[in-house]
Amino acid sequence: MLTRRRALGAIGISAMQGGLLLAAPPQVAKSNDEFSVATLKKVIVKLKPEFAPFAATTWSRNHPEERAQVLDAYVGSQPNRPTEERDKLYIQPLGELPESQQFAVDAAIELLKLTFLVPVKVLKPLSLETIPPSARRVHPSWGIDQVLTTYVLDTVLKPRRPKDAVAVLGITASDLWPGKDWNFVFGQASLSERVGIWSLSRFGDPTKGEDERRRFLVRTLKLAVHETGHMFGIRHCVHFKCGMNGSNSLDETDGSTLAFCPECVAKICWACRVPPAKWFAEMAKFGKRNELDETKLWERCRQVLE
Repeated sequence: MLTRRRALGAIGISAMQGGLLLAAPPQVAKSNDEFSVATLKKVIVKLKPEFAPFAATTWSRNHPEERAQVLDAYVGSQPNRPTEERDKLYIQPLGELPESQQFAVDAAIELLKLTFLVPVKVLKPLSLETIPPSARRVHPSWGIDQVLTTYVLDTVLKPRRPKDAVAVLGITASDLWPGKDWNFVFGQASLSERVGIWSLSRFGDPTKGEDERRRFLVRTLKLAVHETGHMFGIRHCVHFKCGMNGSNSLDETDGSTLAFCPECVAKICWACRVPPAKWFAEMAKFGKRNELDETKLWERCRQVLE
């Protein structure tokens, strides 16, 4: 469902809420600048052969109104990006996170630093008592407690957003739902208001063996960068198999990739002013440390660009 104000998705529900407030107009890169649109378009062409084509997901089939966001459209939308005044990404825990999940959260924080080239700071946890009964429910069929995402975004995170925050990403072990006819979502983020929320509740139990621990880690990494990508103005991707693809189930999430495609990497490099080859080199190092499947792809991309 895509309307003028709100775009919904199960792995990342994106909200378009009013005009974007920039601390300063984005600088226009010169045509020969390594971060210019012209230069980054050449990078996209070089990298295309390394990436699998987009395969329709339940999300894309249910939302045919979503269109591909090319680099020109992204830049023209004046997306949220780091500035001198807003240069930090904040993580806001909502409720206590189980100790068994902390390893994945720590890895996600490291990946966010590398992906978006900003410092990441973790705020003091907020109690779930911050959420009133009117913004909670027990799912009518499953009998599990859920928290209303729109309340968290608009009433909890947005008013507490630090002045130097490029974005604030809430994290919780509680299940989430966005209201209306939805059963649940893994997360929701705003394309313009610099706030997002994601849940670890459906990612499994990392204490049940190495395979479960690995699945929990990869699911956590995928959701963290996906939701933060939305807060940097990146819409769901329909160019390639990409970390910004929409997804409506864990099966689709598990079948997706952590790697951002050439179009989405170009958006990050433009917004955060990082050389693409350097970006892929850091991704490859992270992937190697964490034994991720995407490591070889990131390394090939680095080699293509160097």
